[in-house]
Amino acid sequence: MTMLTLGLSPVRRTILTRRIRLFAAATITYNVIEAVAALWAGGIADSSALIGFGLDSVIEVASAVALSWQFSAKEPERREHLTLRIIAVSFFALAAFVAVDAIRSVTGGGEARHSTPGIVIAALSLAIMPVLSWMQRRTGRELGSKTAVADSKQTLLCTYLSAVLLLGLVLNSTLGWWWADAGAALVIAAIAVREGVNAWRGDICCTVPHAEEIAAEPNADACCAECGPAEGQRHGSLPLASKD
Repeated sequence: MTMLTLGLSPVRRTILTRRIRLFAAATITYNVIEAVAALWAGGIADSSALIGFGLDSVIEVASAVALSWQFSAKEPERREHLTLRIIAVSFFALAAFVAVDAIRSVTGGGEARHSTPGIVIAALSLAIMPVLSWMQRRTGRELGSKTAVADSKQTLLCTYLSAVLLLGLVLNSTLGWWWADAGAALVIAAIAVREGVNAWRGDICCTVPHAEEIAAEPNADACCAECGPAEGQRHGSLPLASKD
């Protein structure tokens, strides 16, 4: 078993904790607005993709609320296990929604009409979500928080969904290819399942400093072996101590 000796000062730890709570609040606020807009636009255009995207936003809100709940405690580590479970379940739910939506599209569950609001929503998310995910992941890694990194992956997954949605809406509007996003959506669903499994297991791959040192150990996890030196750096951290 590999134990981490964290060298963060109390002041730095407090700053990072507040930052994570701020990112969670931003995620909740944006996704509530996005969910309402996407569900409204999806209803008007009869777009199952837009409705599915709106439901994804609801799931992201649930994940961010769980993260906020964890870091509202004086000792967030005590709530980490349960929060990881909640995030994992939200990944599985997201995968189910996306897969069902894709299958419905392939089997002719209704052809969506052109939706300018939907295109705008997808484009905004494609611009905002990668930045928010990067900030979440960077902060989570410095703090050594599995849940913050897991939540950042959910935000990043929203980026992929935004790209798929935008491509599908544009192709549907210009070429009438209503099936264009179905195949990509199934790939996104598979990725969501994988990330859900990782969160459920509590895998710390690439979330902690000196991940390359973990990868060099005889019993290292294969996932951690994929991390390079840049993935595991953290300012002010102490070396890892190994303990059986």
